[in-house]
Amino acid sequence: MAEEIKLMKGNEAIARAAIRYGVDGYFGYPITPQSEVLETLMAEMPWETTGMVVLQAESEVAAINMVYGGAGTGKRVMTSSSSPGVSLKQEGISYLAGAELPCLIVNVMRGGPGLGTIQPSQADYFQTVKGGGHGDYRLIALAPSSVQEMADFVGLGFELAFKYRNPAIILADGIVGQMMEKVVLPPFHPRRTEEEIIAECPWAVQGKKANRKPNIITSLELDPARMEENNIRFQAKYRQIEENEVRYEEFMCKDAEYLLIAFGSSARICQKAVELARAEGIKLGLLRPITLWPFPTKQIARYADQVKGMLSVELNAGQMVEDVRLAVECRVKVEHFGRLGGIVFTPNEVLDALKEKIIG
Repeated sequence: MAEEIKLMKGNEAIARAAIRYGVDGYFGYPITPQSEVLETLMAEMPWETTGMVVLQAESEVAAINMVYGGAGTGKRVMTSSSSPGVSLKQEGISYLAGAELPCLIVNVMRGGPGLGTIQPSQADYFQTVKGGGHGDYRLIALAPSSVQEMADFVGLGFELAFKYRNPAIILADGIVGQMMEKVVLPPFHPRRTEEEIIAECPWAVQGKKANRKPNIITSLELDPARMEENNIRFQAKYRQIEENEVRYEEFMCKDAEYLLIAFGSSARICQKAVELARAEGIKLGLLRPITLWPFPTKQIARYADQVKGMLSVELNAGQMVEDVRLAVECRVKVEHFGRLGGIVFTPNEVLDALKEKIIG
């Protein structure tokens, strides 16, 4: 069968991919710059074709709790929002992690803090990878840099979420959400039957059978010894994810003397900065973390003995740069360059920052 190629926004790609991957339910609330996810789902009316539930909740808090309920039954459920809306979801996200419920969350970041701006940003890095809610939990965090990856990471996000019984998040920025590119859409996957869900998710609440004890979905444990056991189990799972699921991309790194570290739309801009630097005889490379957690710590650390300096390029005041510095353990100079308030840097600005902060 020939590939189906469409021109669409990143937000539209999320919605169309969700239908094609056999997602059971979407619960969301409109907020710029991700409203097209909900709008596209409503326009496609998948409840008439696949039976997918699409519901605009009364608030972001209601939406994330609907996700909790759906995930507890083993269904593939998801939500999407943008920065202030994701902040409202944090309690529910912590509950999902504590109850070990697989689901997919999408954050199309905008500038903050507070209500901020509707322009693009990458300032939710800390919130996503350091835990925006309470407790020692982690989210599997995927950072797309193209509309194609917006579509692809829906399937990947659910795959990882169910593999590890852990919430996954697509951390996009407003640029990737709003820009239009050609996308190869995934083939249609039917929604799982109830029998398939029971076989895949023996922990799910699907109605008690006579041959087993009741399944209980909760993040509450009043016995401190058992709660410690739960946390120890969580940490073991997180170490397994760190060992097996690190994803990253390298661009002209083999002979690099300097290295840019960037994710999402910033990485696309940095690719052009690398080309400009190479034209001037500066051996510059780019490493793009695809998983922000688990972070490619070992991969970045390997370059500490090769390059003379690293520049973390982000649309924020300096967040991922802290993880880059931890990775290299002070063996090489690491600096940050970014723009704030929804302003997007140019490749020339990135190159100028490299010369000023790293090359000297």
